[in-house]
Amino acid sequence: MAFPAGFGWGASTAAYQVEGGWDADGKGPSVWDTFTHQGGERVFQNQTGDVACGSYTLWEEDLKCIKQLGLTHYRFSLSWSRLLPDGTTGFINQKGIDYYNKIIDDLLTNGVIPIVTLYHFDLPQALEDKGGWLSEAIIESFDKYARFCFSTFGDRVKQWITINEPNILAIMAYDLGVFPPGVPHFGTGGYQAAHNLIKAHARSWHSYDSLFRKEQKGMVSLAIFAGWAEPADTNSVSDQEAAKRGIAFCLDFFAKPIFIDGDYPEVVKSQIAFMSKKQGYPSSRLPEFTEEEKRMIKGTADFFAVQYYTSRLVKYQENKKEEVGFLQDVELQVFPDPSWKRLGWVYVVPWGIRKLLKYIKDTYNNPVIYITENGLPQGDPASLDDTQRWEYFRQTFQELFKAIQLDKVNLKLYCAWSLLDNFEWTQGYSSRFGFFHVDFEDPARPRVPYTSAKEYAKIIRNNGLKESL
Repeated sequence: MAFPAGFGWGASTAAYQVEGGWDADGKGPSVWDTFTHQGGERVFQNQTGDVACGSYTLWEEDLKCIKQLGLTHYRFSLSWSRLLPDGTTGFINQKGIDYYNKIIDDLLTNGVIPIVTLYHFDLPQALEDKGGWLSEAIIESFDKYARFCFSTFGDRVKQWITINEPNILAIMAYDLGVFPPGVPHFGTGGYQAAHNLIKAHARSWHSYDSLFRKEQKGMVSLAIFAGWAEPADTNSVSDQEAAKRGIAFCLDFFAKPIFIDGDYPEVVKSQIAFMSKKQGYPSSRLPEFTEEEKRMIKGTADFFAVQYYTSRLVKYQENKKEEVGFLQDVELQVFPDPSWKRLGWVYVVPWGIRKLLKYIKDTYNNPVIYITENGLPQGDPASLDDTQRWEYFRQTFQELFKAIQLDKVNLKLYCAWSLLDNFEWTQGYSSRFGFFHVDFEDPARPRVPYTSAKEYAKIIRNNGLKESL
């Protein structure tokens, strides 16, 4: 099962989750610094990313891990507030520039291609104080930050992700309020944030296109989280429709405006408008794009980056109580098949990734696809032997191979989450997704390979699995 020549094998991390050094060398506070320091059990055992993996001072150790695996690509994110402490170019932190320059230069020296995410959930607190993603002012702030990064690092970085999982961010931070700033706005905040996230991405893509592309010759996209939604009863029309709505509200909500026509899916617009009217709102809770905005948003991605972890069965569930909220708008119930194996929050459904890739191919005009995250946690955090977890990885690679060979999906890159065990947001350090175990009790934060690290290195060396399809 050799993958196509030149296929990319990577691993991903994100600044807040691995760097630590939360206030080192002039870094400004991010919303996650503020949120975790407030306590209140919003994060597992009130853990923080103050030190995390210590990657701010231990980059050389991370590089050893990258080389040990033989990665062709390494995806990491820039800490906006490490570079621009108050979120604006009014003050630029040279120590932050130096840190990322070293990472980029070391990767290139070792033949590893950097994939750089501009923003991975860690908004500068100074910008959250001005309204964060609920305020339209953030669009300009993000565009200026993106231009700063393109001009500072774009001579060497050729693959950019503007925003990591805008769909997860919008819901978790601004609808449910379980991510910072931690204030729920059920049924309204998520849509307002999503609206601004899409426009901010599009603006920054145009900035790259008009100011940097000719000279730098790079590519820009955003990374969308997507699970696969399978109808619970394949003979039920209402379950089939609910599954389609599930994918529309998760993936297509962001992908259709950006890849197709600058606007939200019809089913999303009609569903939210219908619910809003029933609930007595004067207009839909989903903001509308102007015609000019639609033209600005359409076609603002150079490849399709998707992040898959798991799938769910989906059943229609009428919102009888007329509750206001994102999940209530979709009118569905999601649950796992009882036969599916589970590691942490991830139900193991390797075939879901193949179905998702085929859906993207068929819906979005056969784009070049990058999987920028995929993974599952180690079942026994005390053991370095994760043979069971590796078996699920192996099954995933078989499905990717089928997607490429049988479905003719244009998949060019696979990045696993994650290079290292790290701070998994509200789960703190209780969930371990790394190829390398990190001892968070040891001040030296030693990195030790799991069994899966050794196996992944073999996959990369062989450019695929040894067995045949």
